[in-house]
Amino acid sequence: MPLITIGSADDPRLADYVRLRDVSLRRHLETEQGLFIAEGEKVIRRAVEAGFRPRSFLLAERWLDSLADLLAGTPDVPVFVVTEALAEEVTGFHVHRGALASLHRESRHSVDDLLGLRRLVVLEDIVDHTNVGAILRCAAGLGWDGVLLAPRAADPLYRRSIKVAMGAVFSLPWARLTDWAGAVPMMREAGYRTVALALADGARDIGEVAAELGPDEKVAILLGTEGDGLSQRWISDADDVAIIPMQAGIDSLNVAAAAAVACYVLR
Repeated sequence: MPLITIGSADDPRLADYVRLRDVSLRRHLETEQGLFIAEGEKVIRRAVEAGFRPRSFLLAERWLDSLADLLAGTPDVPVFVVTEALAEEVTGFHVHRGALASLHRESRHSVDDLLGLRRLVVLEDIVDHTNVGAILRCAAGLGWDGVLLAPRAADPLYRRSIKVAMGAVFSLPWARLTDWAGAVPMMREAGYRTVALALADGARDIGEVAAELGPDEKVAILLGTEGDGLSQRWISDADDVAIIPMQAGIDSLNVAAAAAVACYVLR
């Protein structure tokens, strides 16, 4: 493994790691260059073990021993060794785990692939990367088969999404929808019972909806954006509209928490 000590934040070899908190810059750079960033030893290992090919590693010296086996398995990939202060200067934040990797971005699943699965979570315009990562983790942990994302939903391979998902983004199938308007009818045509989670007139207790599901029935949970929730289009197109009963004057849960409850109740 080529160990390369870097002493300047302006070194062009570190271009993959520049300003990791600048979402608009990272969206452009990562799409254009076909890469994504993994943060922390555990997440880096899960990405490489899932078959994603590393472009480079950016490591504080203290991580060289614990990652030695993984680095030995990628002998042609450069390992940039930096101080933690330099890592912070390059990335724009304190990389408290001291370990980053840049990996080649891949689209591993298509919408058609996922429509062959039985239980899906479908995200409409959820733009917060933390929420997307948390939902992927919930879906994987509670036994759902895959996640579909509307065109404007946040990127599951953005660093923050990956970190919150604890690497579930590498193992749980997901794909990006191209037709927002026709998404729910398409799922119905594919045999899914679509359950919209929404504060809407006529919405039923999610437990009642769960009691009606057959043991082998295909189910898709529809979850909407953080502020306004699901669009009226998706609510109207859904087979069922469900709510999670609340108390103490609280009208709803954060979308990631709601996803966890829905995945558990409807599983």
